[in-house]
Amino acid sequence: MKLTIYNTLAREKQVFEPLHEGRAGMYVCGPTVYGDPHLGHARPAITFDVLFRLLKHLGYKVRYVRNITDVGHLEHDADDGEDKIAKKARLEQLEPMEVAQYYTLRYHKAMELLNVLPPSIEPCASGHIIEQIQLVEDILKNGYGYVSDGSVYFDVEKYNKDHRYGILSNRNIDDMLNVTRELEGQEDKRNPVDFALWKKAQPEHIMRWPSPWSDGFPGWHCECTAMGKKYLGDHFDIHGGGMDLIFPHHECEIAQAVASQGSDIVRYWMHNNMITINGQKMGKSLGNFITLDEFFTGSNKLLSQPFKPMTIRFFILQAHYRSTVDFSDEALVAAEKGLERLLEAYAHLHKLQAADASTVSFGNLREKCEEAIYDDLNTPIVISLLFDASRIINSLYDGKGTISAVDLEEVKSVFKIYLEDILGLQAAGEDVSGGNTEAYRKAVDLLLSIRQQAKMNKDWTTSDKIRNEMTAIGFKVKDTKDGYEWNL
Repeated sequence: MKLTIYNTLAREKQVFEPLHEGRAGMYVCGPTVYGDPHLGHARPAITFDVLFRLLKHLGYKVRYVRNITDVGHLEHDADDGEDKIAKKARLEQLEPMEVAQYYTLRYHKAMELLNVLPPSIEPCASGHIIEQIQLVEDILKNGYGYVSDGSVYFDVEKYNKDHRYGILSNRNIDDMLNVTRELEGQEDKRNPVDFALWKKAQPEHIMRWPSPWSDGFPGWHCECTAMGKKYLGDHFDIHGGGMDLIFPHHECEIAQAVASQGSDIVRYWMHNNMITINGQKMGKSLGNFITLDEFFTGSNKLLSQPFKPMTIRFFILQAHYRSTVDFSDEALVAAEKGLERLLEAYAHLHKLQAADASTVSFGNLREKCEEAIYDDLNTPIVISLLFDASRIINSLYDGKGTISAVDLEEVKSVFKIYLEDILGLQAAGEDVSGGNTEAYRKAVDLLLSIRQQAKMNKDWTTSDKIRNEMTAIGFKVKDTKDGYEWNL
């Protein structure tokens, strides 16, 4: 069975065939660190985390590069105007790198809570100015850029005559010329569709570096091309990001790569779809975003309660990565309940006792899960298969049927691989143990055993106090005929 992924450039699903046997190179556009991470940041992080996990599960040695954008003009028409990080630094009287560092750390913390694995390399735009200058020099040398009053622009019309600009987004340059408006402050461009490779800094611009053309800063699109080449080579396997980056960012990346070296550096372009609220894209620029911290604390008027990071992850994975996810509080509540049922069944699975023979069948669970995840990361189908298996597990837990030792170990293995290792859903909830999970669980069990003893002694005050206070801080305690069960 072979992994297929949807290649945005080819506009079809293709079998993944890495450039180098046993190795895979992947570059994903990371966050712009000028504000708290929000739900829109979580989706690409989780999507490509699943791909990262799957490639490693398949035995590939993966180099996963995810950049941090800490310099550059970041809007789609952003060859002019004030850099967002610099603007925040000016308003808060901070150094720009203070702003970038603060929000980078907050992003890392949110990703850790969401159980997103750290990338192999996480380069920053500001740390690769030399590489971006070299990229611009290569483009100029090959005749696809021009210098204008200290700034350098990419000559889209000339490039389009030799190659094709718009190959990823399927846009026609003549149509773009007809609809592109003249923007104030861009008179130094030859053509409105040209984009900045290097911008001369105005006197008030505080983020600047020396270059052969002026003291200035690189254009937004340069960073990913330059850093992708540096860490993954002139050709690598996968470049991912949100669908909103197809044009102009990734389109410009393709043009820059071809203009600098004669060929595109990427074999497979992958894009996750957007998260919406009432059908409208969620994002900072629209002012309708909810930060991840607000989800975790419930401190947003659109939320009825706090939601655990694993609920957010599960909510996102319930939809295929190329489908739109429409946010609502009701959908999150439903996701929370669904995840609880799935994790409860997983806990029940580990408490089952093997019998001599099985009276139930899980079918070809492993093969079906493989088929779904290998089919362009179809996480909703994997989740539905695990839910189907959960119903059988719960039936066994209730004493309705038996399962052999071989079958029990097989189901445990499938759940471990797909629920935990690939989907990244932590079976015991968020790790609040400081890393010592076993000691943490033993401490909780000790406390609940004290409660059990208090109940046996009819010390209802102590028993109720332990249960009520554990419930107040997020534990769910359930009394059973054999004692108790608990989870977070």
